[in-house]
Amino acid sequence: MVATGTWITQPVAFTSYQVTLGRIALVGLVALGLTAVILMGELDLSVASTLAVAGVVMASIDNLALGIIAALVVGLLIGAANAFLVVVVGINSFIATLGMLFLLRGLAFVISDEEPVRLSNIDAGISFGKPLIGEFTPRILLFIFTFIVMHLFLTRVRVGREFYAVGGNRQAARDAGIPVRRRIFTGFMISGLVAAGSGVINALERTAADPTAGSTVLLSSFAAAIVGGILLNGGRGSVFGTLLGATSLGILQVALTLSVVQVDVQNIIIGSVLFIAVISDPNSIRAVSGSVRSFLRGGSVLSKPSVDPKEATNNG
Repeated sequence: MVATGTWITQPVAFTSYQVTLGRIALVGLVALGLTAVILMGELDLSVASTLAVAGVVMASIDNLALGIIAALVVGLLIGAANAFLVVVVGINSFIATLGMLFLLRGLAFVISDEEPVRLSNIDAGISFGKPLIGEFTPRILLFIFTFIVMHLFLTRVRVGREFYAVGGNRQAARDAGIPVRRRIFTGFMISGLVAAGSGVINALERTAADPTAGSTVLLSSFAAAIVGGILLNGGRGSVFGTLLGATSLGILQVALTLSVVQVDVQNIIIGSVLFIAVISDPNSIRAVSGSVRSFLRGGSVLSKPSVDPKEATNNG
């Protein structure tokens, strides 16, 4: 529906292949990492700041290869830290990753001295932004590669398939012998790694790392996952859905930019699309209603609904 409306109002977005594909790849890459977390009924709000910190870390190291490795390791460590706060400390993932978002954003400013950090190898960055196959730049090719890997992981690998069980019915997953805590750690580390990779790609293409990078990616990446049919409570969705969501939103953003729509107005439109996607999904409405009922009973709106023993028995 989003793509159809864009075709009518701004068809040039479909002919500006490199710009449109680049935007889809940026939003879609972060959304693919988020998919692993959301499938288990958790949230990772720190991805935008992870993107910024990873880029700054990479650009701060003179050796490009070493900088890329360091940035990816930082992403893994951030994912592990998020999982530790959620699984071991017991903090709700919304609160834990929201705090991490602010912490990492401040860290990015401290490391960069509040200024963009230029790459030591500018030529490598310029070369990275050039198309390799047709209109496909390295960013787009890496997005396609990540999509294939994530699809195979979630559909063919036992660990990935168990993400659905953890999100669908956590207690039943435990009863079935699935190591829920380890799966949550894996999901957050995937999200951190992919977000860090996005930061590396973004810094390479711009030949500099900006500590404010990723500030507009968080809303778009979450919207891409939700519009693509990922259930916020977990247990349902696919990377194909995330791909469709990222494609629709990427095309919409390019069309709005070409129409000279201000970024603030673009966020309003994307937020409206996200609301429509949630409202039109009965499962999402039930998830929100369950959270409200939990709050009225004295629980937390952010807490994951308790498992019905009958449901656990039926799903086990």
